[in-house]
Amino acid sequence: MAHARELHKLGPANNDRLSAVRVALSVAVPGLVLILLGRPDLMMYAVFGALTGMYGRNETHQLRLKHQVQAALVLVGGLSIGTFLSVNHIHSWWLVLVATLFAGAGSLYADAVRLKPIGPFFGILALGACASVHTSVPFLTAVLIGTASAAFSILVGFAGWLRHRKWEPGAARDVPVLRGPLRQSAFVHAARYTLAVGAAGVCGVLSGSGHPHWAMAAAAVPLAGADLPSRVHRGIHRIVGTFLGLAVVAVVLFPSPLSPLQYFPGHAAIVLAIVVVLCQFPTELFMARHYGWAMVFFTPVVLLIAQLASPMDPGVLVMERAVETFVGAVIGIAVAVLVRAPVIAVPRAAGAGAADRK
Repeated sequence: MAHARELHKLGPANNDRLSAVRVALSVAVPGLVLILLGRPDLMMYAVFGALTGMYGRNETHQLRLKHQVQAALVLVGGLSIGTFLSVNHIHSWWLVLVATLFAGAGSLYADAVRLKPIGPFFGILALGACASVHTSVPFLTAVLIGTASAAFSILVGFAGWLRHRKWEPGAARDVPVLRGPLRQSAFVHAARYTLAVGAAGVCGVLSGSGHPHWAMAAAAVPLAGADLPSRVHRGIHRIVGTFLGLAVVAVVLFPSPLSPLQYFPGHAAIVLAIVVVLCQFPTELFMARHYGWAMVFFTPVVLLIAQLASPMDPGVLVMERAVETFVGAVIGIAVAVLVRAPVIAVPRAAGAGAADRK
């Protein structure tokens, strides 16, 4: 019942609108450029690069600059690996292996630099999505689009400095050194990501789904919680939010009077690209306050950019996404419950001082 009550509870507001505007702008400008160039099918690479804008939302400009550069390495790295797998037609079991290794390494990196949003989820999602589309886009073209989009996001995040002109010499992000208990905890957390993403990928491939990366990404979601209850909440939010988001996707893609595609039949790709841009604002608006509501809008973003890059039957798209998300989220919750960090005794003040001197 406690989990059920948490499903509709909004967290406190914290400058969410400004952050949402920055992210929406970061997605909209590269997206509109691709639309004007007649290549909305390339929006996937632009969107994943633009997600760099989600990081460092309430930091000062110089600290946000560093934070977003660190995040861009994960996003563009995942995009690059996924695109390499796609252009070389490397799928299924190799994708599971590569994504699993990336999840473990990405978890260690995310903990080391303290990324927020926490964990390597968006990098895992970028890797799997880019690897799973059947595309003829050259590798360098995709990577350059993602890199340019990430750079534009960083520019948008830093643009406020032109108004405030405030630079703090020596300012640094509060990033702990992974030593002792923190290092042990980071390796246990990386093991969780490796186990959850690997197991979800295996289930996805064995199920015959053409999109095992959806299960892998969903399995990573619960692990970003700070403790066990929050991990369970995130997993439930992922399932419920995705299912509601799939209803939005169905309205857009399925033939009906509610679908915008019915009114612009000759411009379906442009319509989908515009919907992607519009959905990014509420995604970031709710991301920190209610993960489930954020997923209602982020699910159309992810599915529609995949549909732009490699169209498939909408019914199959929605059904496979629903099944893979449920399976992946359940696996992620199970791993969070079963794999616990060892209890480490915290020394008293005197002992702590002696330990620090060592």
